[in-house]
Amino acid sequence: MQAFDPAASRISSPGDSINQRARQHLLSDVVGVEISLGAVSAVEARVSDAVTPAVEEAWTRVEQAAVKHTDGTSWFQSGLMCSLWTIATSVATVFRILKDGKASTLAPLFGRKLGILVSDRATALNFWAMELRQVCWAHLLRKGISFSERDGPAGTLGRELLDYIAITFDYWGQLKGGQLSRDKFRELMAPVRLQVESLLERGVAAKLPHVSGSCADMLEHRAALWTFVEREGVEPTNNHAERELRAFVLWRKRSFGTQSERGNLFAERLMTVAHTARKQNKNVLAFLTDCCRAARDGAKAPSLFAPA
Repeated sequence: MQAFDPAASRISSPGDSINQRARQHLLSDVVGVEISLGAVSAVEARVSDAVTPAVEEAWTRVEQAAVKHTDGTSWFQSGLMCSLWTIATSVATVFRILKDGKASTLAPLFGRKLGILVSDRATALNFWAMELRQVCWAHLLRKGISFSERDGPAGTLGRELLDYIAITFDYWGQLKGGQLSRDKFRELMAPVRLQVESLLERGVAAKLPHVSGSCADMLEHRAALWTFVEREGVEPTNNHAERELRAFVLWRKRSFGTQSERGNLFAERLMTVAHTARKQNKNVLAFLTDCCRAARDGAKAPSLFAPA
């Protein structure tokens, strides 16, 4: 592989320095290898390049998936706020750090926009056909709780909404547990659907501050509320994507983000490989080692999806 000048390749953000010093001390204390901070950064660059084919493979699998979950959070580069997004499926998880979370920035990530997209109600995701979306009922649950804690009609509406959400999750649990068939689940959910939509319409008509607008927004996502009822393999919540983001959020809290685009690439590529390798029952360190060895030898890069 091409040699790197450690001084030139250094990722110099405070957060990166913290992480690099931790790696430096680990190598020294555990295996007795003394290495400079610049050399740590150069190694990161080599690993980032070496895993690129695997990362591209993961993105292809995600684009082709019939069901995918997505979520975003904040990220910092040189102290400026950026946007970190994940797209997660049953076989792969990918990450990308973007300059912002606008629809025009996000849309290209999803390629041909195949399959069902599970997400929250972020307006930036409205480029995806509503009929092919599932909005997260855990978010609706939190909204119902906030309504229920108000006085007067808003509280009454919130408590009624929570009752229907509880029924929905009860039926879902019975479906997942094998107590209900899909056809029976659809039959039981039909009146629930009518009651929920009627309740939201009443909420809009009541013109309640900070409540009616939320009800209207839920109704704008009407076609995406019930996809999990009709389609196999679709969950009613976006917990999958939220769990996948959690480890990256912890990275951000420890490191304060990155200083450069190269730092972003290293972070998103390594997390993509780590999360996807675990889904494929692969040892992450062993896979990274295989990628680096293949890059060094000019050999074909290993596949994340080859049988373990």
